[in-house]
Amino acid sequence: QVQLVESGGGLVQPGGSLRLSCAASGSIFAAYVMGWYRQAPGKQRELVAAITTGGNTNYADSVKGRFTISRDSAKNTVYLQMNSLRPEDTAVYYCNARSSRYSNIYYWGQGTQVTVSS
Repeated sequence: QVQLVESGGGLVQPGGSLRLSCAASGSIFAAYVMGWYRQAPGKQRELVAAITTGGNTNYADSVKGRFTISRDSAKNTVYLQMNSLRPEDTAVYYCNARSSRYSNIYYWGQGTQVTVSS
C-alpha cells in the first residue's frame, strides 16, 4: 500500500507561482510512474505532468513551458513547480503513483486546491 500526501496548494494571482509537493510513504520511484493530475469543476480529471522511473518527463500541452515536475528520492517527494499561472489552471491537483509493471495498480493522494484569481 502506497500513501501519498499533497501539499502546497492555495490562492495565487494570475502570473504567480506555486510549488506542489507529494510525499510518498516509501521509496517507490524505482517502481512507480509519478504523475500530477487536476480536476476542475464540471470537467474530467486530466494528466498534467508525469515522471517515469527512469526520470523521463511529459506534460500536457496546456502547461508545457510553465510547469516542471521533479522528484527527490532522498525525501520520497515529487514536486510540481507551476509558473505563469492562469485562471484556467484553477483545479484540485492530485498526485498519482502507478506501478510501472502492473498498470492496474495505482494510488491517489487526497488532492490540493489551486485557485488562480485576482
